[in-house]
Amino acid sequence: MPEPRIEITPEQIARVVARFYERVRAHPGLGPVFARHVTNWPEHEARIVTFWESAILGRPGYRGSPVTVHREARDVRPGMFAPWLALFDMTLREELPPETAAAWSALAHRIGRTLRAGVTERETLPGGIPKLL
Repeated sequence: MPEPRIEITPEQIARVVARFYERVRAHPGLGPVFARHVTNWPEHEARIVTFWESAILGRPGYRGSPVTVHREARDVRPGMFAPWLALFDMTLREELPPETAAAWSALAHRIGRTLRAGVTERETLPGGIPKLL
């Protein structure tokens, strides 16, 4: 097993994911989009926990392409990533020690930029100009 990228336990990851998705479901802009795509919240959260365990702890098990999933949803817009990350950062700050929260936030923001770019690639205005909102 590789060294963890961030000092964190699987239990902490699961707690952050559960609390974050509580907030997502209540968010006026994000909640309806997620509700259209997520029919089994425990299964979705378990998959996301596996994603983060892979990204942070180097654990095997996650299979999938987040960019493809978000692109194929067809209703995920680039402007949704700022509130998504704000909710995630809020959750990290409330649930984790400051150094751990900051490290995970930095990783989440890097991943968020990749996802946003993947969504933006399909959203263009005439002349190929990216539609950013």
